[in-house]
Amino acid sequence: MTRPANLPVDIKLHRKSRTLELAYDDGSRFQLSCEYLRVYSPSAEVRGHGKGQEVLQTGKLNVNLKELIPVGNYALKLVFDDGHDSGLYDWNYLRDLGEHQQEYWQQYLERLEQAGATRDPDLSVVKIIG
Repeated sequence: MTRPANLPVDIKLHRKSRTLELAYDDGSRFQLSCEYLRVYSPSAEVRGHGKGQEVLQTGKLNVNLKELIPVGNYALKLVFDDGHDSGLYDWNYLRDLGEHQQEYWQQYLERLEQAGATRDPDLSVVKIIG
């Protein structure tokens, strides 16, 4: 049986630093932040149902992964601690996120700036009682 083309040879979740590390046969290694993975989720909730329907994700600076669930031999389901758990990250998509991380991240930061939004969580919903 042959290995799927972009199947990592090693996957490590570093909860403390909130990163997912992917290593490949060709020596490539990517450290993807949980925030980056969350804002580029392949789910319809984030990507919409067509071009121009993307939903800008804000306030995800401190998001972390709770769980990685293998889906067959083709993908991972990522469960985030903000409750987001839809969308499958197939091997090709994860490799693409790694290879274009700098470019995609810059695009995200530009979209945030254009929207006047922030990576910081919305603390206005926090109430201190007592």
